[in-house]
Amino acid sequence: MAKAEKTAMVPRLRFPEFREAWEEKELRSFLTESRIPGSDGSIAKKLTVKLWGRGVFEKAEAIKGSASTVYYKRKAGQFIYSKLDFLNQAFGVIPAHLDGFESTVDLPCFDVDARLNSRFLLEYVQRKDFYKRFGEIADGGRKAKRIQVDSFLSFQIVVPKEKKEQQKIADCLGSLDELIAAQGRKVEALKTYKRGLMQQLFPREGETRPRLRFPVFRDAPEWKGKKLSAVVDLVSGLHLSPDEYSTVGDVPYFTGPSDFTNDVHFGTKWTRESTNTAKEHDTLITVKGSGVGEVWYLEITSVAMGRQLMAVRAKACLSRFIFQLLLTKRSRFEDLAAGNLIPGLARGDILNIVAPIPEEDEQRQIAGCLSSLDAQIATEADKLETLKTHKAGLMQQLFPSLENK
Repeated sequence: MAKAEKTAMVPRLRFPEFREAWEEKELRSFLTESRIPGSDGSIAKKLTVKLWGRGVFEKAEAIKGSASTVYYKRKAGQFIYSKLDFLNQAFGVIPAHLDGFESTVDLPCFDVDARLNSRFLLEYVQRKDFYKRFGEIADGGRKAKRIQVDSFLSFQIVVPKEKKEQQKIADCLGSLDELIAAQGRKVEALKTYKRGLMQQLFPREGETRPRLRFPVFRDAPEWKGKKLSAVVDLVSGLHLSPDEYSTVGDVPYFTGPSDFTNDVHFGTKWTRESTNTAKEHDTLITVKGSGVGEVWYLEITSVAMGRQLMAVRAKACLSRFIFQLLLTKRSRFEDLAAGNLIPGLARGDILNIVAPIPEEDEQRQIAGCLSSLDAQIATEADKLETLKTHKAGLMQQLFPSLENK
């Protein structure tokens, strides 16, 4: 019996003018490592590659580097990756404004052959299908091991024979990246606007009157300083052993800020309802571990909490106002947590905070204004995620799957 032929390496989605199968080649067919001697580490203008495909940037250093460290000059258009963070998608192309900047051999750079579009290459290697598959093979499962240049250049890629097809794919994905970047800037602008507005709607530390008030409250009395214990109750979380929760149950079980959601369909851990359950309209606050001081306004009926969380429950104040107030205390919570013998927030750290509180009508106006902004931010953030999801799906179709090899 004749040996079965290999499946032709072609993507599921193509521009109609292209029909030829793609070619499989080692990266060394297109890339040549560049080692132009540069400055020593004490004076070099350094660059760095950010994780998760976020690009190449100038490296800011508070302390000068070592004069004994060897640096190499990099040129605009060169491909660069991080040996240590290969599995964290640390790839990039040197932008024009960083031409002449430098890096060590841990951030190797390559001249790209004219037969390969550098933008196409960048999109190709940033796919999980590539960097996870080859990174884990080279690492042998040890993620701290560096991906050396020889290993990298031996990795196989599949490319269109015609550079025009590479260019079409790069242009298509580049256009999507521009939309994603523009939407990301819109989200960040709204967040920045909200932060600035909050600084004016809440009194500064030691003051009892905000710099900005709604017209109806301009002649209203100053805010009254109150301990949070007078206006909220605090419900502590409870650690559950693995046999006390599963994928089904009465209520979601949140163990930290990574679980925060107001959509029960995203709950991954479930358990029984108990006295340590947070209720709808509570503000969850992270009191231990990473993300101390991070808060979340709960809009689902009830949630069981691990000991990394507490629920702030309004009793003499509007719940949405308390949530916005606690957002302004994030840095204060971080400082309190860092100052404790065991890093984290105790009940007293929260309940003993004295904060100026206005009358209920003004609370309602402030909470309504800021909640409306939160909704707008969430809407624009959803649009951003939709664009990212669309791009991820498109990439799966524009590049052949390595599973078909």
